[in-house]
Amino acid sequence: MKRAIPVLVLSVAGLIPVWRYAPSHDTGSSSTATEAAAPASTPSASSSGGSTTTVVKGSTLDTEKGPVQVEVTFESDKIASVRMLQQPDHPQTTAAVPKLIEETLQAQSADIDTVSGATVTSDGYKESLQAAIDAKG
Repeated sequence: MKRAIPVLVLSVAGLIPVWRYAPSHDTGSSSTATEAAAPASTPSASSSGGSTTTVVKGSTLDTEKGPVQVEVTFESDKIASVRMLQQPDHPQTTAAVPKLIEETLQAQSADIDTVSGATVTSDGYKESLQAAIDAKG
């Protein structure tokens, strides 16, 4: 009987983290990233003194962590900026987005490294980015 109480207390203490576990947003799909029905938007361009600025939205991708969509601003043929229109509400995503954008601006393409700890978001980001680059032409 002396052992029963500590065993019971330790068992409950071991189960508390399991009870508190909150799984990430699940879209119900079995794949890590599936493209949504919305295709990349058509580019919108404006001209100012010889350089053309074009803003293109990438496809919205539904990942197991949540939707991912980027908007790319091109100046002539160069990627000037990238903005996340949709991203999962997840700490790893929040930390990964600035790294992904920085790498995109350096590489000037979607051929960038995946951020460790945010693989799902990184893959969705790269697919949406590539769709925007393809839509620009």
